Amino acid sequence: MEKEKVKADYLFEVSYEICNKVGGIYRVLESKADNMIERYGIDNYFLIGPYYLESSKGEFKKETPNGKLRQAFDELEKDVIHCHYGKWMVKGRPKTILVDFRDFFAQKNNIKKNLWENYGIDSLNAGITFEEPVVWSWAVGKVIEKVGETISDDKEKMVAHFHEWLSGAGLLYLNQSELDIGTVFTTHATSLGRSLAYNNIDFYNQFEGINSSEAAYENGVHPKHQMEKRVALNADVFTTVSEITALEAEKFLDRRPDIILPNGLDLEKFLTFEEIVIKHRLQRRRLREFVISFFFPYYRFDIEDTLFYFIIGRNEYKAKGVDIFIKSLAELNRRMKENGTEKTIVAFFWIPTEVRSVKSEMVENRELFQDIKDSLSEAMPEIEEKILYNLLYEDDLATEKIISENYLFEIERKLLSLNKESENPPISTHELMDQDDKILKTIRDYGLNNKKEDRVKVIYYPIYLTGHDGLSNLDYQEALEACHLGVFPSFYEPWGYTPLEAAALGVASVTTDLAGFGRFRQDMEKKDGKEGVYVLERYKRKDEKIVSDLSELMYNFSKFNRKERVDNKIEARKIAAKADWKDFVNHYVKAQNESIQNES
Repeated sequence: MEKEKVKADYLFEVSYEICNKVGGIYRVLESKADNMIERYGIDNYFLIGPYYLESSKGEFKKETPNGKLRQAFDELEKDVIHCHYGKWMVKGRPKTILVDFRDFFAQKNNIKKNLWENYGIDSLNAGITFEEPVVWSWAVGKVIEKVGETISDDKEKMVAHFHEWLSGAGLLYLNQSELDIGTVFTTHATSLGRSLAYNNIDFYNQFEGINSSEAAYENGVHPKHQMEKRVALNADVFTTVSEITALEAEKFLDRRPDIILPNGLDLEKFLTFEEIVIKHRLQRRRLREFVISFFFPYYRFDIEDTLFYFIIGRNEYKAKGVDIFIKSLAELNRRMKENGTEKTIVAFFWIPTEVRSVKSEMVENRELFQDIKDSLSEAMPEIEEKILYNLLYEDDLATEKIISENYLFEIERKLLSLNKESENPPISTHELMDQDDKILKTIRDYGLNNKKEDRVKVIYYPIYLTGHDGLSNLDYQEALEACHLGVFPSFYEPWGYTPLEAAALGVASVTTDLAGFGRFRQDMEKKDGKEGVYVLERYKRKDEKIVSDLSELMYNFSKFNRKERVDNKIEARKIAAKADWKDFVNHYVKAQNESIQNES
């Protein structure tokens, strides 16, 4: 892709998630920062975020600003706006300004009055979750105004790019100022669309009947919705991350996005395909060990003829399609049992929620399994020596010559202590705070009870994958690398990073046509049987048909041989390569260039 030539001399990119990891926009900004610097230069690209001491630890390295910046910051101190200057400690180490607005918060009512009088934003009863980002972003508008006036001359062009409604007040402030600057606004998901989705409202089938203003009040998101709408209408260039979100934005915000800015990855951070294969074998072995400790105290199955499916992400039951995944697994289990399938599928739900503690049987089973493994490790040097001796001198590998009777007796005793055949394995690894947890209840309601005869078994793993949880001890990336298929049947997913990340790790996955990444995948050539990333049709379709289609897809995938699974891994990696920031950042530059033209 030919590089878009940068027209602005300075770019300010604003987000509440810079050095403040609270959602997916953090990932967007940190992963593309290096490519933005490549286009604009290290001295001409500034990121602006909020100053929160705790969240900025390990993220932000404070530095002394140069003379002109110091002058601008000193002027801002008169408005009790405190600027912390330095570098965000991500690839490229971009110049970063974190705005401390605590003392400026006293201006809250004046800012809200301005927003009401000039833009009709009704925030009279809005709470702190609205007021904090609004006061911060208004302060950011003042920071950009002052810094822009100080560091640039009349001939130099500037652009300010704002992400999400949380930064929107800064754009509205600049709209009232005399600073000559182009503005870009990106909504990554509309506040109304997100609210409707989380309240289980299928708004895609009801677009024509929805009055966005009334719906925003009914769902209690009217201040955010009104802010988002006014910012979209007042930006020189309005953008979003996918075609599916563009439909939503056009309906709810009354403006069709000018440009789509798809989310990418820094592919240089990911392994080569050869390394991916090695990693898969390594992490699969670790995950197999955990699965053995989870199930084998109760009954046995062929772990080498077992596939690992998974869903991972925030606990958003409807929006992430958790309901569809569970129902499809139940249908898959029924079908596999009816067909006498020998293969086993273990489906992981890596979805964090509030927990009390690890289940006591999990700890006990893990310790007993580790004891057996340690016993084997201790005996291995002697066993290897005896194998070698018998091969070289006697050409006889009879078990009694290799492993002593005493050792077998001790192992047999330990295996007996591990045996819990009178019980069924649990579903969750942890005791949950909510005894009526929706995911756990639905799993049980649909008969996924981890019985011996079940071909589909489930593990609800309701904590963040840190790599040191005392169970699987896998982190996020390692868990993905261990698996065969990621399933993300999302109803509401403006982009959808997880299937893209899975693809970059060489893991096949399922996404939907209601996800931005799914729409992106749909525009590519398909290869029957080895699509790498499968797109489940959800747009304006009934759940029953979606469940049937997903079950069929997962069943067909389970029948693939090793070569066919490897073909899917290769195709997934090729798809991820098409979403490299080296190319996708072009869309950002184009939007920023157009804002200058529109401003002039």
